[in-house]
Amino acid sequence: MAGWQPRFPVKTNDDSAPGTVFETGAHSERTIWVVVEREPGRRVSYARVTPGSRAGTVTVEVDVDGRGGSTVRVTYALTALTPEGQGPLHEFAERYPTFLQSWEEEIARHLGSRPPSAAAQS
Repeated sequence: MAGWQPRFPVKTNDDSAPGTVFETGAHSERTIWVVVEREPGRRVSYARVTPGSRAGTVTVEVDVDGRGGSTVRVTYALTALTPEGQGPLHEFAERYPTFLQSWEEEIARHLGSRPPSAAAQS
């Protein structure tokens, strides 16, 4: 995914195992992630901290629809750590729908299918 290039400080055979730590550097911001919980094929939760800016959790849940597709819910619960962190957090919240749609489209391209939102508009 564009902008998603996790760096693992310790080599891991399973990057979704609880306790796994990694960093990302999207938008010139260092963010530290820790896998806190997972149900393989169904759910994964992360704690994340962008030092001096914001912290919180991200949960990704997948529901299989029985027709060969799935519905994915991505939930962010973030808190600004400083007054300076409130601006970036507000900007993220404003562009969240566009952010998720871009990920949906990129994942669909990678998998060779049309995203459901595009199919619904046809």
